[in-house]
Amino acid sequence: MQRVLVILGFLVAVGLLSAGVWSYGYRQALSQLSEKAEADLELAADRLTTQMQVYQELAVLMASHPVLQQLVTPQQRRRAQAVLLDVADKTAAVNMIYLDPKGQVLAAAQPLVSRNMADDLAFRRAMQGALGSAHGVVPISGDRIYSYAAPTFDAAGRVIGAVMVIADVQDVEQTWRGSTEAVFFIDGEGVVFISNRSDLLFWRRVEGQQGLVPTEGADVDFASTWVGPHELWKLNWGRYLPNRALHLMLELPVIDMTAEVLVDVAPARRLAGLQAATVAAICLAFGALLFLATERRRTLAEANAVLESRVAKRTRALTAANTALRREVHERQEAEAALKHAQEELIQAGKLSALGQMSAGISHELNQPLMAIRQFADNGAAFLARGRDEKASENLRRISDMAARMARIIKNLRAFARNESEPMGKVDLVQVIDTAVELTEARLKSEGVKMNWQPPNNPVFAWGGEVRLVQVFVNLINNAADAMSQQDERLISISVKNGKKLAVTVRDIGPGIENTEKLFEPFYTTKAVGSSEGMGLGLSISYGLVQSFGGKIRGANAQTGAEFTVELESYQEDEAA
Repeated sequence: MQRVLVILGFLVAVGLLSAGVWSYGYRQALSQLSEKAEADLELAADRLTTQMQVYQELAVLMASHPVLQQLVTPQQRRRAQAVLLDVADKTAAVNMIYLDPKGQVLAAAQPLVSRNMADDLAFRRAMQGALGSAHGVVPISGDRIYSYAAPTFDAAGRVIGAVMVIADVQDVEQTWRGSTEAVFFIDGEGVVFISNRSDLLFWRRVEGQQGLVPTEGADVDFASTWVGPHELWKLNWGRYLPNRALHLMLELPVIDMTAEVLVDVAPARRLAGLQAATVAAICLAFGALLFLATERRRTLAEANAVLESRVAKRTRALTAANTALRREVHERQEAEAALKHAQEELIQAGKLSALGQMSAGISHELNQPLMAIRQFADNGAAFLARGRDEKASENLRRISDMAARMARIIKNLRAFARNESEPMGKVDLVQVIDTAVELTEARLKSEGVKMNWQPPNNPVFAWGGEVRLVQVFVNLINNAADAMSQQDERLISISVKNGKKLAVTVRDIGPGIENTEKLFEPFYTTKAVGSSEGMGLGLSISYGLVQSFGGKIRGANAQTGAEFTVELESYQEDEAA
């Protein structure tokens, strides 16, 4: 019940706030609408007065025209009539008339029904020596006209006649007819004489009232209210007039009329409604979020109490399970350590197996330089005894080269056997391949395997470790030799491609790869079980070493035999920094 009352109170507050926002927004919109309507009304009034002033000034100018001073003979009157007709055509005046002091028409641009206009208000004003004006409706045609009369004087300053200019009001209305706002001009008798809404013409304002009444006396609704300084009319005066309108007035003493405008307030109401709806929507959304947050907090509190009871029941079970998990984790850690140790031993065993395959060739490679060193030493001693120092020096140089070669072979063998770690850096890829070929040369010669290796003219530098890269290519060359052990023709080709990526390809002409998917898995081998030629670890070790350099190794079947491609990163100078 309490929550219902809170919700109802919140809704009432939102309603009051929305009503206040609507009222404020409506008044602000009315103020802006009033400023625009006032500017439009002044513009329409200026247009009307400016256009009517043209005919007023025309009457004053024509009053002093010399052709109108002497109208005695018929010829003079015809000449005056021609002048008036020409001026009327050029100024769009309905008619131009010259009258004598008694109101008789002496000359006219257009024919007239009545030849005497003594009763015209504009003429009577002109006979008093001032500019006269009047408006009315032509009886036969029903056209609305506005007339100006200017007096003419003789040399003594007496009024001897008047020039009257008649303008068609419909022509004046054409310049602003059809504008959005309803504009109308009411004369001194309270009659709508000019308007851009033809429905309002000749409506009359009853004395003591603000609204208008049609000439036929039809029943129309009208109500006037004030919203702050703004007067609002509520009416049903036709489909071309707004039902609710802002009413403004402007006095025009120059033409003896009052200009009024009716501006539809529907846009202002819509704007105020939109502002109120926006505020209401924001408040309701905030209230809904607050309500949901409160409900969620209450629900969470209830759920928390339930959870606490469940947690208390499960704590003991979790404690027991945690103890069991710790014991299991300890057992798994011991098993993992044992597995890692076994893997290291297997990898070392695989390397020693590969070393065993090369042992005969290595012994030959070491024995041959030793015998050469002994021979060169004996020759050097003999040359020294004979005093041939140059020959002795050449033999000593050869002994030094042989010793360096043996040191290099022993260094490579030691690194291959112990897997010595070395820092990553700039590696001469051609020198690495030369070293691998040199380590396997003795075995290849003994087994009749030909080596096709043409080093490029320019050095090729890669990013990696020299000793570990030698190990990779030794494994690939030995595997290629193993693959061709059962055939007569044996050939290994090595090529280097220097591009965006460095690629070294080792290709043989053997039977190819049986299963490329398991190629780099540990202990995978195609040799017979129990064979002493390998344990299936060479390619797996090579795969790990190449990946440690940021490179890739892949194997595939070629048209004849198999080929292995090793991709390496090119050495960049910024890597050394």
